[in-house]
Amino acid sequence: MRPPTRIAEDELIKQCKSGSLKHQELLYKQFYGYAMGVGLRYCIERDDALEVVNDAFIKVFNSMKSYNEDRPFKAWLRTIIINTAIDRRRKDMKLRLNTELDGAEYLPSQMTVADNLNVQDILNLMQELPAIQLAIFNLYEIDGYNHDEIGVMLQIPASSSRVYLSRAKEKLRKLIKTETQSHG
Repeated sequence: MRPPTRIAEDELIKQCKSGSLKHQELLYKQFYGYAMGVGLRYCIERDDALEVVNDAFIKVFNSMKSYNEDRPFKAWLRTIIINTAIDRRRKDMKLRLNTELDGAEYLPSQMTVADNLNVQDILNLMQELPAIQLAIFNLYEIDGYNHDEIGVMLQIPASSSRVYLSRAKEKLRKLIKTETQSHG
């Protein structure tokens, strides 16, 4: 079996814009690993990440003609994957928001989990977070969105975003402490 042919990114995009199914398949194969990496940060289950990636590629192919080559393709693809993952989780998160936030208050912290861990450690521990906390942690700590932007994206108040981020960090701290004690 032959490995997939690698074609220059600009040529792939040009051919995809013209509607070439062959080139769409090549683009998918060329960026699949990158896309799954992004999808897995937002989805707890691998199957969910795969669905998000496939849905995102459908959106990419449907809107390829409007893609602006002045913007890096990976950045555009990443944005579509993130938005697809968030759209997919939005309904589920809305149902949980009302019950989880009853009586909740914001817990400020002096340090962030990110200060004491490398990226791979955080990514491994993040799989233990509930979906809403995982999404908000990713958006805030990794992708750099602020709470107002996250609130708009998830259709929640910015204060709820802060609460969920605080809870995610607290859970990560507990996981770190437990892991440190078990290895110590």
